[in-house]
Amino acid sequence: MRAIGFGLIAALAFAVPAAAQRAPEIAGVADRLVAQGSVPGIVVAVGRGDAAPAITARGRIGNDAHSPAADENSLWRIYSMTKPITGIAAMILIEQGKLGLDDPISKYIPAFKDMKVLIDPAKGLESRPAARPITVRHLLTHTAGLGYNIITQGPLLNEYNRLGINPAAVSAALEVRSRPARPASLEEFANRVASLPLIADPGAKWSYSIGLDVLGRVIEVAGGMPFDRFVTTRIFAPLKMQSSYWTVPASEAPRLADNFATLGGTRVVMDPGKTSAWLTPPSFPYGGAGLVMSARDYDRFLHMLLSGGQLGGARILKPQTVRLAMSNLLPAGADASLLNVNRESGVTLGFGAGGSVYLADAPGGAGRGTFGWGGAAGTIGWVDPVHKLRVTVMINLFGDTPLRKDTTRAIFADLGK
Repeated sequence: MRAIGFGLIAALAFAVPAAAQRAPEIAGVADRLVAQGSVPGIVVAVGRGDAAPAITARGRIGNDAHSPAADENSLWRIYSMTKPITGIAAMILIEQGKLGLDDPISKYIPAFKDMKVLIDPAKGLESRPAARPITVRHLLTHTAGLGYNIITQGPLLNEYNRLGINPAAVSAALEVRSRPARPASLEEFANRVASLPLIADPGAKWSYSIGLDVLGRVIEVAGGMPFDRFVTTRIFAPLKMQSSYWTVPASEAPRLADNFATLGGTRVVMDPGKTSAWLTPPSFPYGGAGLVMSARDYDRFLHMLLSGGQLGGARILKPQTVRLAMSNLLPAGADASLLNVNRESGVTLGFGAGGSVYLADAPGGAGRGTFGWGGAAGTIGWVDPVHKLRVTVMINLFGDTPLRKDTTRAIFADLGK
């Protein structure tokens, strides 16, 4: 990480003494990241019980010295933090009886009726019949046997690329190349996915996937309306999440953060907020990585989960449905070694409705049942039902950082655990 003068100035200029007094360890992490030049700005929202979140914000949302200060209303690309929101949308339909956790998805997308499985993914596309149908549970938990263009290799990856199965935006420049191949609707996306073989039998193993993107199509069929409208009307509107977007309106572009990547030790802008790919409607709403949100809004979503499915008089789910969503939904006997290979918590992970689940208390940290997920550009969101705690961390930087480990340690230090 390279230190830059602006980062240090920003850290000092936008320090919030009250927040630093309440959460000195979190303030220290935020100050250090900005001062070192790792990111130009960061926002951390920490809420406990029904209290409003304590906001720690440092730096700015862009490289420009005149960029706005980062705050709870700044907009960030949350990428895979979209997945738990899609998972909860599915749980709404499960609670209503319009969707079954163990329904075969061919009930909603007929193209998935007779799926095949690759015999040797490294050698070719030769396949055999799948041992069992893909279910809603499999989509929720990355056990459907589907791939991801960031994970898949070999001939199947070539087919994913040929068919435009890349449900995410990176930059306006890359969209020029991606859009011609990408399907223009969720229906066509799902049908193209169904035309390709799986990497494993459904239910056999956890493997990160486009399962939540396919689930978006299941939701719109079972819910009787477009997927993005369902999420907006059933989650965002009642929770007063007014800074949650599939497409950022031009009027809100000034608060959209720049997105960065670290290349050769240097931080470069991948997608400037002012000209972002997210200012143009996506090919279709991406249930796995499609949302831009503020820290305030994501905190409201987490607060709803922590409060048993309701917030501010709006009930999204019954408490028992929330408990089910945040429980370990992995199929019996599924191989979860890939889920646990890089865990930092010190505990074994299961998987719920679009997010990981702690199967035990972490030493000196989050409790059993902690549920959440992170995004490709560094964002983090999780709820800890044992300590009645919810945490949202917003940056926009592609690349590995120790942010979850560092912020979790700092949060529990501030709480005096």
